[in-house]
Amino acid sequence: MMAQGVKKVKLDPSKVNGRIGYRAVKRGFDILSSGLALILLSPLFLILIILIKREDGGPAFYSQERIGKNEKTFKMWKFRSMIVNADQMVEQLEEQNEIDGAMFKIKDDPRVTKIGHTIRKYSLDELPQLWNVLKGDMSLVGPRPPLPMEVEDYTPYDKLRLTVTPGCTGLWQVTKRNDADFDEMVELDLEYINKSSLWFDLNILLKTVGVVIHPNSAY
Repeated sequence: MMAQGVKKVKLDPSKVNGRIGYRAVKRGFDILSSGLALILLSPLFLILIILIKREDGGPAFYSQERIGKNEKTFKMWKFRSMIVNADQMVEQLEEQNEIDGAMFKIKDDPRVTKIGHTIRKYSLDELPQLWNVLKGDMSLVGPRPPLPMEVEDYTPYDKLRLTVTPGCTGLWQVTKRNDADFDEMVELDLEYINKSSLWFDLNILLKTVGVVIHPNSAY
């Protein structure tokens, strides 16, 4: 069901995918920015690895299958912010899901570790996705890549957000973030796709820096 007051955005996927110049420049920017960031942030990576492993001895990194452009699957990387067997607990926590629609979110998720609360608040758990950007699985800016089980519940309209390369940040994250329900997230993603440009991408990236410094309902 579409949330009350949410209007459907009209999107022509063929027109979006035909913007060859924009996509080429964007890809070049992604490669240069993610490569440089991985080098400059390597000391922070090392500190986070030590802190995560010190808490429970588990792996510092966590990978998860996600759905990208044109429903292609890829392995997305994060710093682990939850207990090791977190994925196995989804079904038993399903009733606590606080987001309507094809998405799973719990504000006070019992699976999150102590260090996990901190790195999630400031979005530091997302930093390893710079590797996904360098590889081309993701872009710096774009719709968030969903889980396969979420896409199973997508309508054809919802799947329009999968017509572009997913991103580390996007219009949804720098506006409503977790205050938005699933339908509102879809609308914001499609609004981004319609308005996407280099200047719009840069504006979202700048706002993302502000969100990291002053978190907006992150959990």
